Amino acid sequence: MDERKVLTNHVLRLTQTLMQAGVKSVVISPGSRSTPLAYAFAANEHIQTFMQVDERSAGYFALGLAKATGNPVVLLCTSGTAASNYHPAVTEAYYARIPLIVMTADRPHELRGVGAPQAIDQLNMYGKHVKFSVDLPLAEDNDELDTFLERHTQRAVAIAMTKPIGPIHLNIPLREPLLIDFDRPAPPITFMERIVGENELSLPMKGQLNNLIANAKKGLLIVGEMPIHFDKKAFWHFAKSLQWPVLCDPLSNLRSEVPTDCLHLCIAHYDALLKSEHFADIAVPDTVIRFGPQPVSKPLSLFLKKTKPTVYVVFDESPEFRDSLGVVTHHVQASAHALFTAVDQLQRTEYAKLWATANQEAEQCTRHYEGTLGDEGIIVKCLLDNLPTGSDLISSSSMPIRDLDTFFCATEKELMVFANRGANGIDGVVSTALGIERARKRPTFLLIGDLAFLHDVNGLIVSRFHETSITIVILNNDGGGIFSYLPQASEPNHFEELFGTPPGLTFEHIGAMYDAQYASVHTKEEFVQEIQKDKVKPIRIIEVFTSRPVNVQNHRAYWADVVERVKTIG
Repeated sequence: MDERKVLTNHVLRLTQTLMQAGVKSVVISPGSRSTPLAYAFAANEHIQTFMQVDERSAGYFALGLAKATGNPVVLLCTSGTAASNYHPAVTEAYYARIPLIVMTADRPHELRGVGAPQAIDQLNMYGKHVKFSVDLPLAEDNDELDTFLERHTQRAVAIAMTKPIGPIHLNIPLREPLLIDFDRPAPPITFMERIVGENELSLPMKGQLNNLIANAKKGLLIVGEMPIHFDKKAFWHFAKSLQWPVLCDPLSNLRSEVPTDCLHLCIAHYDALLKSEHFADIAVPDTVIRFGPQPVSKPLSLFLKKTKPTVYVVFDESPEFRDSLGVVTHHVQASAHALFTAVDQLQRTEYAKLWATANQEAEQCTRHYEGTLGDEGIIVKCLLDNLPTGSDLISSSSMPIRDLDTFFCATEKELMVFANRGANGIDGVVSTALGIERARKRPTFLLIGDLAFLHDVNGLIVSRFHETSITIVILNNDGGGIFSYLPQASEPNHFEELFGTPPGLTFEHIGAMYDAQYASVHTKEEFVQEIQKDKVKPIRIIEVFTSRPVNVQNHRAYWADVVERVKTIG
């Protein structure tokens, strides 16, 4: 038996099946045991390969590619702890519903559990954080095994792409020798056609929803993070016909390209408005329809949990409904678009005017916000004001996404906003941003804090292997800024040691290491000057030095201004 021929057939069959199932990109972390698979992917002219030597960063880079395209992306590594380092990105992909195809090379069965080097138990290693996991068989000269390999690989990708979309794990044992025959053509694949039924509402369900909407006196639309292909035009056509206020999470991407005749419906400042007890009392809805997950805003979550609307409908293509507040009354397993064509009611209510009036007041506070030295909010506002249309903005979790929520006013500019909100972590953000930039190839900006940047400095390694173009804005407040807003900030004992965690680091040397265009700034004027400069290097880093105490003080003053402005409304 020609072992090299058999191995070549095995790995080419795997990669060819993945390609036909929709895989267009693979992120490879180099290693010995995965050699034949790496060669097979590199030899496939229809699949683009990316290299990232740090596995944790590689996982998030692949996640960024998949998030930005909606397509399944392969993540390949060798055996051992390399596979363990994928786990954070796999976890984020599971909760964010991102289609990662994780392929971990493994030792053959005779080298498992016997103390062989670089061998760990990889079976089901990602536990409940993948939708499907399989330990594939070793390569054999066997027609039935070839058919099994094709069908099982097709099945795995289909599971990844079935709602709820999510990661799957293929563990692939490989026996030495690990070289393949590059001259051997890929084998023909018998591809099974999949036919998926349309996601439509039944006539009784359409009737029930129309009745709920017709009976609503104070109807509210809430839109959380939406997938890359969400049809914004269809949504605004629906919202316009309904005439309900729309609470738009920044990750809904409904705050940009807002049609002029829908601007009054786009409520961007609900987070600040709901800090007003007066406004929260008069703005209680009786009917809520939500698309996507619960938005970032904590005041909104507290508002909904307290008021418990009589009707709370969630549209979600997954049966795994998301209701962390325990207030949902109707879970409709369907796409948002299924509702857009089901409603025939036109609602014009004073409730919509109430939200629009309050939002205008809050928007005036935001647009006239000046901040002070050391404030992060004014930097985020200046960044948003200076983003060119056609840009992508990636936000870290923690304070950056909350400042984005606060200072992102509705705009006619075409912008897209991304963040990792599946598990809300601050790890892997640099790599995710670089993956999104490579997939979309648009002007790309990353808004990130100093600790989150430290978490994924190794993500920049990918720039040494692939073309990169990104502007990174680091808000350096020397520690964990969000903790200053939480109850533990009122207890001075051990606060800095346990929560502030000031590392005392700056990043000009990181910029030099990667030959970045680097600038350090302290004032909003310096920041605007830098952000408006031409970008002349692949990586541009603007490090903005801020103050945690000043930041808290200014944010609270801004919120107080909003509360004061809306106290006479209603």
